[in-house]
Amino acid sequence: MDKKMSEWETVIGLEVHVQLATKSKIFSGASTLFGSAPNTQACNIDLGMPGVLPVLNEEVLKMAIKFGLSINANINSPTQFARKNYFYPDLPKGYQISQLDNPIVEGGGLEITLKDGSKKKIRITRAHLEEDAGKSLHEDFEGLTGIDLNRAGTPLLEIVSEPDLSSPEEAVAYLKKIHSIIRYLEISDGNMAEGSMRCDANVSLRKKGSKELGTRTETKNVNSFKFVEKAIQHEIRRQMKVLESGKRVTQETRLYDSQLDETRPMRSKEFANDYRYFPEPDLLPVILDEDFIKSVKDLMPELSEEKEKRFIREYKLSDYDANVLSVDPNLSNFFEEVVVRSRNPKLSANWIMGELSAFLNKENLSILETKVDSINLGNLLSRIEDSTISGKIAKEVFEEMWNSEKSPDEIIQEKGLKQVTDSSEIEKIINQVLEQNQSQLEKYKSGKEKLFGFFVGQVMKASRGKANPEQVNKLLEKRLKE
Repeated sequence: MDKKMSEWETVIGLEVHVQLATKSKIFSGASTLFGSAPNTQACNIDLGMPGVLPVLNEEVLKMAIKFGLSINANINSPTQFARKNYFYPDLPKGYQISQLDNPIVEGGGLEITLKDGSKKKIRITRAHLEEDAGKSLHEDFEGLTGIDLNRAGTPLLEIVSEPDLSSPEEAVAYLKKIHSIIRYLEISDGNMAEGSMRCDANVSLRKKGSKELGTRTETKNVNSFKFVEKAIQHEIRRQMKVLESGKRVTQETRLYDSQLDETRPMRSKEFANDYRYFPEPDLLPVILDEDFIKSVKDLMPELSEEKEKRFIREYKLSDYDANVLSVDPNLSNFFEEVVVRSRNPKLSANWIMGELSAFLNKENLSILETKVDSINLGNLLSRIEDSTISGKIAKEVFEEMWNSEKSPDEIIQEKGLKQVTDSSEIEKIINQVLEQNQSQLEKYKSGKEKLFGFFVGQVMKASRGKANPEQVNKLLEKRLKE
C-alpha cells in the first residue's frame, strides 16, 4: 500500500463552517442559545413564512471582518447576499441565504506548523456569510426522522481554502489554526461537539508530477480533528484502490461513519448552477466604509502568532513551549496569570505543560475547568522559588490542592511540609546518615564517588523530603571532604 501510495499525490481543500457567537440569528431576533428544547427558537423569519423580511444582524459583519483582517484578506465592499435554492427537510424555506459573488472576505492565507517544526502557507479562497439550516434527528425516531429548526438561521462563516493541503496531518494542522484564530477573535467558541465548527473535506488523488487535478469527493460535516484525519485517510485509501483498478473516481458527496471508520456515498456532487443562485431580493448590497472597518480593526486582539513571538521575546521560552502555550487563548491567559505570581516563566511553563496538563487529561477537563486556578498555582510555584518547599514536595501539595479547595500555604502548614533550610539541622541529619552507613562511607573514601548520590538520597529520605536539596548537596560535599 505504501509503495503504491508513493506514486500518488494527495490534494486536499477544506470548507470550514464556523457558527458565529452572536446572541441572535443572522436575519432575525431569535435566540441562538445551544441546548434548548427542539423547535423553541425558530421564528417566522427563520421559517420563511409569507410576508416576513430578513434584517441583517450587524454583529456578523464585524465578526467576519475580524476574521478577514486576521488572515490579511480583502474585505469586499459592497458585499452582497444570494439565494441558494435546494430542498432539504430541515430547510423549510426551500432556499438558504448565502453569498456567491462579492463575499465579505476574499483571499488571504495563514501559516501552519507541522509536527517536524516545518511551516507551510495555506491560501484561503474566500470566507462568506450564510444562514445555517435546521437539524434532522434520527436517533429517537425508529423508522422516522425528526426535524429541529432551532439552528435554522444561525449565522455561519464558511471558510474555503485553496487545494494547498497534501496530507491528513496538514489538514488537521490547518483546522486547528482556524480553531485557534476564531477563539482568539472571540467570534465562535469553536465547540466541534456542539456543531459550532464543522468541516467538509474535498479530497482527490493525482499521479506524482501531474499538474491536472483528479476527480474530488466531498466528505460532509466532520466534527472533530480526529475524525477529519481518519476520514481523509480512508478516502485516500479508497480512491487509490479505485484508480489502481483502472476505474474512475465518481464526483460525489460522502459521509464519514466514525463507528466503521469509513466514508460512504450520500449523493452526487452538486455544482453552483444546480443551486440556481440569484441575488437575494430582500437584502440590498452592504456598503462597508473605511471608518466601519477601522472601528473593527481597532478592537483586534493579540493573535496566537504574535503571542508566541512575545512569549519567546519577553519570557525567554523555547519555540516549542511558546507554541504550545499560545495556541489556546484560555491557556495563554492562564500562563501569564501564573507568571505574575511565580515570577518564573520557565517553571510556570513546565508545571502547566506537565503536572497540570496531566491532571486535566486524566479527568478530560479543559483549562477553564481546572481544579487548581492560576492564583493558587502561581502561589505554589512561588513557594518553590523562595525555598519554602522543594519541587518534589510541591507535587504532593499540588495533588492535595487538586483534591481539595485549599491553598498551598494551608496545606504546607497543616502537613508540616515546610522545607528545612537550617544548616545545623541538615548537618545533624547528614551525620546520622553517615554514622548509619559506615561501609558505604569507607567505599566512598576509597574512590567510589558515585556513592555521593546514595548519601543525598538517604539524607532526603531521613528528612522526609523536607531538606533543601541544594543545601544538602553543598553540606554533604563539605562533610565528606573532612
